[in-house]
Amino acid sequence: MIEEACFISAVEAMQQMLYRLSVSLLRSDADAQDAVQQALMQAWAAKERVSEDYFRPWLTRIVINECRTLLRKRKREISVPLNEGVSPPPDMALRDALFRMPEKLRIPLILHSLEGFTMEEIAKSLRLPVSTIKGRLRRARSTLHNALYGKEA
Repeated sequence: MIEEACFISAVEAMQQMLYRLSVSLLRSDADAQDAVQQALMQAWAAKERVSEDYFRPWLTRIVINECRTLLRKRKREISVPLNEGVSPPPDMALRDALFRMPEKLRIPLILHSLEGFTMEEIAKSLRLPVSTIKGRLRRARSTLHNALYGKEA
């Protein structure tokens, strides 16, 4: 069980990371904010069921699930431009390469390379074996390299 003060400080420390993760999945600023807010409400309601040691991967998993729920809802709605309201990163080629990458490769790459998650934390968050995460990271890096520099580089 995690105490309220510990919950609040952990969420404040993770808030920007959770937002960046949700933007990378949803590609919409407004949807990302909604997903993080909804995930935090769900986590707050269930905070008695998680230990401090598992909190970071647990909350990350809730955010990923909430993003996927929003994506499923979006499929049933009228299409809207995906990049609306998202401020582009400085390197547009990198952004485009990341968004073209399959989600199963993009999530571990973002969590590990940009957010500093360990492979074990990513494995817990995605409910996959560590060996699968290692393979996906290797494929994601290769895919990203090929997208940015071509197959000959």
